[in-house]
Amino acid sequence: MSEENGSTESGKEQSANLPPDDKTYQIKDVWADNLEEEFKVIRLVVQKYNWVAMDTEFPGVVARPVGEFRDSNDFQYRMLKCNVDLLRIIQLGITFFDDKGNPPVDCNSTWQFNFKFEINKDMYAQESIMLLQNSGIQFQKHFTDGINPLHFAELLMTSGLVLMDNIRWLSFHSGYDFGYLLKVLTNDELPIDINEFFELLKLFFPTIYDIKYLIRNCQFLGGGLQDVAEQLSIPRIGQQHQAGSDSLLTGMLFFKMRELFFDGSIDNSKFNGILYGLAPSELNYSFQ
Repeated sequence: MSEENGSTESGKEQSANLPPDDKTYQIKDVWADNLEEEFKVIRLVVQKYNWVAMDTEFPGVVARPVGEFRDSNDFQYRMLKCNVDLLRIIQLGITFFDDKGNPPVDCNSTWQFNFKFEINKDMYAQESIMLLQNSGIQFQKHFTDGINPLHFAELLMTSGLVLMDNIRWLSFHSGYDFGYLLKVLTNDELPIDINEFFELLKLFFPTIYDIKYLIRNCQFLGGGLQDVAEQLSIPRIGQQHQAGSDSLLTGMLFFKMRELFFDGSIDNSKFNGILYGLAPSELNYSFQ
């Protein structure tokens, strides 16, 4: 369902000019009680603003796979799978842009979905939970008011965001992010085989650009999301380590990089569908 190899995504008509203005970029918190109402808005927004930056927050890494592995890529996928299968998503942030990098003008730019999570019952890595608590995650509210993932999946499936060729997903080092999204959408464990994972990924998300992979083609850039944003002088809006703010920063960073390092165009044949640190077994990428 993706476009043919060799096609490009272009925004050269107007360079992305994204001043970090709190009035321009509004982050909307979504809980169980306003989930359906906000999806009604999203169904309208995505018709024009079809570039979707995404980030998740999840409870860390608690397990390591055992057994024999074909290579390091196989090991990394098994690590991802065993943790995503065991754990629950905490937050999902999505931010909308048009093809020139502009956010919606008449509504929020960013939605932050807060899922049901019971800190006294669900599994987690202590260090990760402490980081999220220090970043303002309200775990008591997640327990009492959090979104049921099944209800979210039903609404996401009919939102116009997934299974659509015209939606461009933007992410940063996003194997786990998309792993949790696929788990929610399918209500199932991730596939055992990494190639089946990528087939499922391509079905639901035909176009994905992982900024961490794009950085391989950008001299002098490196590090995590916050590091790269600071290198390009893109101030953050909102709280770091919350999915809404991180998705907004991800989108702003993508359009700035596209302008500065890719002459306004991204080559699908080189970059579409490749997640940093993870690749189908028939591909042999080095992520060093």
